[in-house]
Amino acid sequence: MANWEGVSEFVAVAETQSFTSAANKLNTSVAQISRRVAALEDRLAVKLLHRTTRKVSTTEAGLLYYQQCKLLVEGLEQAELAVTQMQAEPKGQIKVTAPVTYGEMNLAPLLHQFLELYPQVTLDLILTNQKLDLIEQGVDLAIRLGRLQDSSLIAKRLASRQLYVCASPAYLDRHGEPHTLSELSRHQCLSGTVDYWHFTEKSRERSLRVAGRVRCNSGFALVDGAKRGLGLVQLPDYYVQEALDNGELVEVLSDYRADREGIWALYPQNRNLSPKVRLLIDFLADALRT
Repeated sequence: MANWEGVSEFVAVAETQSFTSAANKLNTSVAQISRRVAALEDRLAVKLLHRTTRKVSTTEAGLLYYQQCKLLVEGLEQAELAVTQMQAEPKGQIKVTAPVTYGEMNLAPLLHQFLELYPQVTLDLILTNQKLDLIEQGVDLAIRLGRLQDSSLIAKRLASRQLYVCASPAYLDRHGEPHTLSELSRHQCLSGTVDYWHFTEKSRERSLRVAGRVRCNSGFALVDGAKRGLGLVQLPDYYVQEALDNGELVEVLSDYRADREGIWALYPQNRNLSPKVRLLIDFLADALRT
């Protein structure tokens, strides 16, 4: 009879090239991973991994063993998913990462609603503006905003956001309203982590470098500066919509408004999507559309 002990651990190490990353992926300790893989090598009487202080890689025999075992592990995962899908009530942990402000303002309330609907689901929410390695960190789902970089991740568009360039009425009274992109160079532009803004000109995307007295990585701080008349700002709708509605800010350059950007759910393509994560993605898509 085939012995499965150590196989899942070895496959995880071979995929991540790290005992620590494999432990995170399987939600266990590094010591446990190391013991299981060592026992597997003893049982097979063959060295499967090259170990150094900086890197772990498969031996020739290890690569062959990994290619065969990967199919078996994926088959086992599919079998477990088939059984899980029979359960009426989703259960277990979902690990999600999202940008800080969007996560606080928009995502967390929806995740809490999801937990209210499914009491047996637990949530590990990581709010960070850094792009985590989903496989290494054992993350089930990442929420990303705007333009996506090329990657091996699978992306599903949940909703969209609109960028607005706006300023306070007092600032526009003092400095005038810009009507063309070339006029921005004569204005104070409050910038965030990047010093260029996005526009659409003659049906083509255009990025324009801007400058001003204020640079800050907080959208809330930039909104406050704009309300106080310190300059123009370009921010997504969830920062400025209320101020636009009540007249504290006024949109400018609407003829050059950038196309709507995506709000995305991302997950690794080599990870079978569990029913509870798929359920969460569908829930978020429905909630954000409405």
